[in-house]
Amino acid sequence: MAALGRQIALQVQAGDVLALVGDLGAGKTTLIRGLCIALGIDSEQVSSPTFALCNVYEANAFHVVHMDLYRLETADDLVATGLDEWLAQPDALCLIEWPEVARAELPPTTIWLQLSIVPGGRLVVQTNAP
Repeated sequence: MAALGRQIALQVQAGDVLALVGDLGAGKTTLIRGLCIALGIDSEQVSSPTFALCNVYEANAFHVVHMDLYRLETADDLVATGLDEWLAQPDALCLIEWPEVARAELPPTTIWLQLSIVPGGRLVVQTNAP
């Protein structure tokens, strides 16, 4: 998953939004860590923001916003995350774990990745919004 994250880092830019969908342990944070490392962010800084809701990392040319919406139950809960403000920032790459609750708020250009645990490893498929 980290290697895939490094490959994805070669293709993303500020203004992009990636929505990562998958069960616990599917590799969402590991993929994001690999992506961040490839963007020059220290791996020790990258952790799942399950309780903080949002971590912001500084890449060379832009902000990387790492959100984990697992604990949110309704779209009203999104206000506390600042998601709408980050989506409006042209110098931010938004990486969102558990994005289902925010589906209506995300731009139509959002890249949706479905991560699954399969025999022998993981499977990642680009999908439409669930």
